Amino acid sequence: MGSSCGSSSSCSSGSCGSPDAALAQQDNAITTSLGKIKNKILVMSGKGGVGKSTVSTNLALGLANKGFKVGLMDVDLHGPDICRMLNLTDKLHATPSNERDLLPPMEYGENLKVISLEYMMEDRDDPIIWRGPLKVQAIRQFVADINWGDLDYLIIDAPPGTGDEPLTVAQTIKDAQAVVVTTPQEVALADVRKSLNFCKQVEMHVVGMVENMSGFICPHCEETVEIFKSGGGEKTAKEFEIPFLGKIPIDPRVVVGGDDGNPYLSSDFDSPAVKAFGGVVENIVKQMSIKPVSLGNADCGCGGTCNPSTCSC
Repeated sequence: MGSSCGSSSSCSSGSCGSPDAALAQQDNAITTSLGKIKNKILVMSGKGGVGKSTVSTNLALGLANKGFKVGLMDVDLHGPDICRMLNLTDKLHATPSNERDLLPPMEYGENLKVISLEYMMEDRDDPIIWRGPLKVQAIRQFVADINWGDLDYLIIDAPPGTGDEPLTVAQTIKDAQAVVVTTPQEVALADVRKSLNFCKQVEMHVVGMVENMSGFICPHCEETVEIFKSGGGEKTAKEFEIPFLGKIPIDPRVVVGGDDGNPYLSSDFDSPAVKAFGGVVENIVKQMSIKPVSLGNADCGCGGTCNPSTCSC
């Protein structure tokens, strides 16, 4: 981003075009953008293949269907799937007429705005071969340079693990809260414990845990087959003393919906998986309405009524 100082006398030293000034300008843009967003949720997982992007996409759409204004930010930079799961084929052609203009996000329906690196690529099959600093800058620009407007929720889909992307979100969006997705088997639970400890170390409040792929309901006899076991996520949530948001059974229509760009779990179908996911969304809304101790000010001299980021008590 260039300097916005123009020909002001304060620029006589030439310092306003320095990297430090550009970083400060971007920090201000990030603060302005985030100030218009009420709730920020980082959806993360300890390992790949647990359906994290499916949960992110359907959570964003489920909230939008309830009338909330929602943003969906795909920071899984090496494997962005959100555009395909929503069948968004737009490409960013607009360029700002000046440095203060914000870029338009993609839109899905009336209440959902979406940004993904694929939106900015000429060929979506090109690999993203980036080291850490480029990924950090891309995520910061997703916040600073996109016209999110006023949102009730910003859902952030992160890659598996505890690397550059979730760490950048934690450092850039300091009031972000985590929804952690796992499957019931012990291999996944061993990795999800690392994600929970990551949240503890960066002081990110955990909204709760979702156990995905929790049993398969046979479409013929409606009996439940526990392919990946069941209950491991709930047990781990109790171990870490965090809310358990619900179990979502396997349904082949989830895969078909994701491939076709018609998310299934947030649809109005009458099925155990859709009902279970509806319960997860309700639980997240409920938990987000409870002010977390880690972000609040229970011991504040103002009696808990001030802004913890500006309080001097």
